[in-house]
Amino acid sequence: MSFFSLLGVEFKKIKRSKILWILLAATVILWLPSIFNVHLNFEMQTEGISPENNFFIQGFLGMSWFMFPASMVVGTVLLSQTERMDSGILKMLALPVSTVKLCLSKFVVLLSIAAVQIFMMTGMYYISAAVCSRTQNYNFILPPLFAAKETGMIFLSAVPMIAFFWMLSVCIRTPIFSIGIGLASIVPSVLVINTKIWFAYPMSYPFFVITSEYGKLAANPDTAQVELIPWIPVALTIVIVCLAVSCICFGQAERR
Repeated sequence: MSFFSLLGVEFKKIKRSKILWILLAATVILWLPSIFNVHLNFEMQTEGISPENNFFIQGFLGMSWFMFPASMVVGTVLLSQTERMDSGILKMLALPVSTVKLCLSKFVVLLSIAAVQIFMMTGMYYISAAVCSRTQNYNFILPPLFAAKETGMIFLSAVPMIAFFWMLSVCIRTPIFSIGIGLASIVPSVLVINTKIWFAYPMSYPFFVITSEYGKLAANPDTAQVELIPWIPVALTIVIVCLAVSCICFGQAERR
């Protein structure tokens, strides 16, 4: 079975799962406070940031720090569990399929899920901005190119984090432990981004990227900026190591 055939099978499994509904619910819940507290964006003008920019950044700060990583933790475990339910993984392993291809196909599906949530997040931002623009008689809607640039950076920066979460779900077979460790690893991101070694902690990447953008848009806050070196080499190393461990461990327990 080819890699693309495996991808097709994995995407069909996603259609029957509740992962996308969970992502949609998380996205809607995240933007509700921004709508209800839209008036606070005008107070941030004293910090040198416009209301529309603050509305965008604050929403994506909440997403990149906790909601998006947490959704990926839950989505990763649910994706992993689809194979373990009804001994599905044993049926797949009985086929002439490379476990490496199977593992990587699931990771690609996981990346697709992350992209879908970011797309949902962007769509919900524009809906929220349109509602707030009408209620406040002020234009909160930013150009699509700006939103695409920022959300694209969040997605790319999240790849190492997602690779780490996938490794956890493969290596730790008990869902509650995998979810617990994943969620616990998210919390320190707030502290890590203020250190010089933030690039060594992949869970902080999305939050650091959007925080650095806040520093660019605001006149007063002094936030650290993204430096590609040593970030990119370290991030690539994390992805390669996590995927290598995942591919080695994938299906080993079931084969025993």
